[in-house]
Amino acid sequence: MPAAEGLTAQEVAERVALGQVNDVPAVPSRTVGQIVRANVFTRFNALLGSLLVVILIVGPIQDALFGFVLVANAGVGIYQELRAKRTLDSLAVLTSPRARIVRQGRVRELPLTEVVLDDVLELQPGDQVVVDGEVLEAFALEVDESLLTGEAEPVIKEPGDEVLSGSFVAAGSGRFRATRVGAQAYAAQLAEQGRRFSLTHSELRSGIDQILRIVTWLLIPTAALVWVSQLRSDASVRDALRGSVAATVAMVPEGLVLLTSVAFAVGVVRLAKRRVLVQELPAVEVLARVDVLCIDKTGTLTEGRLVVEEVELLGEDGVHRDALAALAAAEPHPNATLLAIRESFPDPREGWLSARSVPFSSARKWSGADFGTRGTWVLGAPDVLLGSRPGDDAQLTKARAHAEAGRRVVLLGRTDAPIEADARPARLVPVAYVILTDRVRETASTTLAYFAQQGVNVKVISGDHPQTVAAVARRVGLPGAEAPFDAKALPEGGRELADVLETHAIFGRVTPQQKRAMVEALRSRGHVVAMTGDGVNDVLALKDADIGVAMGSGSSATRAVAQLVLLDSTFDALPSVVGEGRRVLGNIERTSNLYVTKTVYAMLIALGVGVVGLEFPFLPRQLTLIGALTIGIPSFFLALAPNDERARPGFLPRVLRFTIPAGALAAIATFLGYVLAKHEPGVTLAEARTAATMVLLYIGFLVLSIIAAPLTPSRLALVWAMPALFALAMAIPAAREFFALYPPPLIVWLAAFGIASLVWSFARLFLPPERPVGPGAPPAPV
Repeated sequence: MPAAEGLTAQEVAERVALGQVNDVPAVPSRTVGQIVRANVFTRFNALLGSLLVVILIVGPIQDALFGFVLVANAGVGIYQELRAKRTLDSLAVLTSPRARIVRQGRVRELPLTEVVLDDVLELQPGDQVVVDGEVLEAFALEVDESLLTGEAEPVIKEPGDEVLSGSFVAAGSGRFRATRVGAQAYAAQLAEQGRRFSLTHSELRSGIDQILRIVTWLLIPTAALVWVSQLRSDASVRDALRGSVAATVAMVPEGLVLLTSVAFAVGVVRLAKRRVLVQELPAVEVLARVDVLCIDKTGTLTEGRLVVEEVELLGEDGVHRDALAALAAAEPHPNATLLAIRESFPDPREGWLSARSVPFSSARKWSGADFGTRGTWVLGAPDVLLGSRPGDDAQLTKARAHAEAGRRVVLLGRTDAPIEADARPARLVPVAYVILTDRVRETASTTLAYFAQQGVNVKVISGDHPQTVAAVARRVGLPGAEAPFDAKALPEGGRELADVLETHAIFGRVTPQQKRAMVEALRSRGHVVAMTGDGVNDVLALKDADIGVAMGSGSSATRAVAQLVLLDSTFDALPSVVGEGRRVLGNIERTSNLYVTKTVYAMLIALGVGVVGLEFPFLPRQLTLIGALTIGIPSFFLALAPNDERARPGFLPRVLRFTIPAGALAAIATFLGYVLAKHEPGVTLAEARTAATMVLLYIGFLVLSIIAAPLTPSRLALVWAMPALFALAMAIPAAREFFALYPPPLIVWLAAFGIASLVWSFARLFLPPERPVGPGAPPAPV
């Protein structure tokens, strides 16, 4: 059987038995088990989970309210990552190509996994090359390898040439024999280098983890000190345990972890409505910090398809439109140029029937057809069709001027001589230039202007010719378009490469390896880099960037390694992602001040109680009430409020500058109020604890009013609603009983509030003069 007729059933079975099948590696995403483990087995869950077990043993159950935070936090993270995984898996099924396999002379469409070594596969325009192979037959076959190399120009393939998986047929047809399948294929090997899953780095998460690490180290000796002090104060073992748990739980900023997850998740839902899939919650934050955005020309600045911009007549001719329509219709496998012409001139008139045609190929760079009495018409590259004929210099100059402006120019000509595939048309009369452009996205200029305003530098990294890329950049108003850089002259790496990247914005003829090196060079200068991509050639750069952004129409490998997927493949969705990230970032930093203030005062109160040897001034449920009214409920609303402040580095130092003095003042006021009530004759321990609860609530409301500034009417209502809720709890007997609130004598709580007011008057001396964070703050540099 001829080689191009394919394998027999027996030959296929032999290869399957030998394992020579196209067993395509799975995309590098986390399994369900890995997602669950990553969200359950955390330092936060370990801290809170162990305390929950203790309080469930010693009781009562109402002191275990903090356990809901633990469950909710893990649930939010697991749900969001599973949701992203399901979306990606369904998208992979929808976009998965099928193979057109030739076996025993018959062509059948089969799943990729049924391709075996030495199979013969048929190629038609638009088909994806699914495995590596050797061309057996080629009929004007041209392959687009831009997803592999970044170069947009199709490559001519002849029998004996190699075709690589991940490329597409741009024009012509043919057949090839599979030489490498499965993990051995080029696209699979390139994707394999990016298979290791790594979580997005988040400064917020890192800062919170650092706070938890500090708390963990301080928690154990503090809890032991409280335990010993409770036993010294004649408390029972059960009460001593309850007091130790109360002190320990208060030191853990449990709500902050949950609120961060909720704020990220809400951002993810909002972005999903804009057709942006977020695979990891912290990715929303990271894009808000980006100061360099690397994009390709095709699919971002342009739509990736040619359109006819104008037809420039070179002589008198009234039928050029009919000729263009007829030429486009006569081509059975039109390339991008003929498709654009067909779109502009869709219907040839009657009488324009092709008697003989020469199909287009990149080798000859022209196509033509004989339309009988209508004449013979040719369409192709001006420099090939005109050559060096005398008198054509002016026309060639025109063509070069259009090409330098980033336009594609083809010449329409007419001849009375027969046309042959192996010879340039003779006696050609130029009729018109057809000028085509890659359609620029309508929103590209607005999107780029947004990034410029936000201080984000945009680098265009393309496989196309530098002048072509620069011409498109000029049309959308991108700075730096006047000085494009040819990547063939790029240094291999190090300081020299970083210097070039700092001074240029437009790069052409960039290889996949250079993209990766460029990302590394930019990051070495302290930049936070986002990389967009859609092809297998972008996988490594997407993996190494701080955040990878994949197009939904791109390869499954890029979608798998990217943190964000633009499902509609539209670049103009990125500003909404940046805006959402800045809202989350600013609001989480605002609310972090509330939670870390609680950690500081809880630790200091516990140390004070342990040193002095007093009963702990709160029950766990009372601390839950204080946390809910001064932190939990208001922080939920504050975290979801609008906020367009620019991202700033130094999250943890800024938070500590506010929370350490605020928490210290709150601890001093509460401890003094508690000691005053405790030593007042006739005041019970329950009443002293209630006095301490009221003082800490008072200080907490003052801190809240600072954090919520500027106090808009809605925020003012939020701040005042919290004391109102506490008053309601005090007014309802069942609520008082549940939270063990027993008001002390009037003179005691008046004296306690007096002490709290006096201590808080020192706040101006210790707190930073600027408020922690918020929309009214002056913009900070990115």
